[in-house]
Amino acid sequence: MFIAMNRFRVASGREQTFEDLWRKRESYLDAVAGFREFHLLRGPWDDEGTLFVSHSVWDSREAFEAWTESEHFRKAHAQAKAPQGTYLGHPRFEGFEVIL
Repeated sequence: MFIAMNRFRVASGREQTFEDLWRKRESYLDAVAGFREFHLLRGPWDDEGTLFVSHSVWDSREAFEAWTESEHFRKAHAQAKAPQGTYLGHPRFEGFEVIL
């Protein structure tokens, strides 16, 4: 099993815009072989902004990588444009092989 996570720092006051963007977009994940589940997590915040993490679970790293090269991925991410000033820097990807 493989867990893929992207960490987003969202500017203070832009949290609802970010959440609405994720709620409204079509992810196409259910149509992808090897996809198991997805969660959008809201984490700690400070005066600058809030940490959000997209968390997806896959059968394998290969299934996740196939998703990132698919037409479904391109279509889902074409809808992911946030207004300028939403993000505090670029998202940070982290991938994990499940051991236990």
